[in-house]
Amino acid sequence: MQNRKLWYRGLKKLMHGRYKKPEFIYLGEKPKEGSIILSNHVGTDAPMSLEIYADFHLRMWGTHEMNSGLIKMYKYQSRVYYHEKKHWNLHLARLFCLIASPLTNLFYKGLKLISTYKDFRFKYTLEESLNVIKHTKENIVIFPEKSDAGYLDQLQGFHEGFVILAEYLLKRDIDVPIYVSYFNKEKMTYTFGKPELYSELKNKFNDRREIAEYLVAACNELYSI
Repeated sequence: MQNRKLWYRGLKKLMHGRYKKPEFIYLGEKPKEGSIILSNHVGTDAPMSLEIYADFHLRMWGTHEMNSGLIKMYKYQSRVYYHEKKHWNLHLARLFCLIASPLTNLFYKGLKLISTYKDFRFKYTLEESLNVIKHTKENIVIFPEKSDAGYLDQLQGFHEGFVILAEYLLKRDIDVPIYVSYFNKEKMTYTFGKPELYSELKNKFNDRREIAEYLVAACNELYSI
């Protein structure tokens, strides 16, 4: 379904054994084009389940370290992803990533990830996202959960970058629908809530923080479905 190169589509087929197809559940309409989809992460399981099995077009936000070459990817994967978020022993993570990072680097070259930054370069994330929404009409998937304590069943909060994107789009006359979604690894379900227009959320709440708190609560509610 995704607009990816032929070699990458072949690579994804080899990953069906590792990532089984979940049941997709839509409480409202299925994402069609040009929306923002917020999701929990569950390590690589949620992103890969979407990338391999979603029957709607998408592009994902992801930390720029995963898009910045093998060395930066290795440092990020070993220390941040496996050690800090998944709580692996640091030495074990470093050894594992000697093998894992080159393979991951190859995979990410085909994923067409939209790089995210924590500094002034975030403007490039916004610009690329605008181009995706406006021209290719793909949905943008963002994993905004605060995962300092790891990937938990009940999300502890959302980072607010997606609200900045929605506001950036609204100022350019694009009132984007926002979906919350939840991947339940135990039940093998991927549940999507009803979409809400950003303009309606903006009128309902006072600031970015309140919007993020409302949507993370809505995402957590999907856990029990």
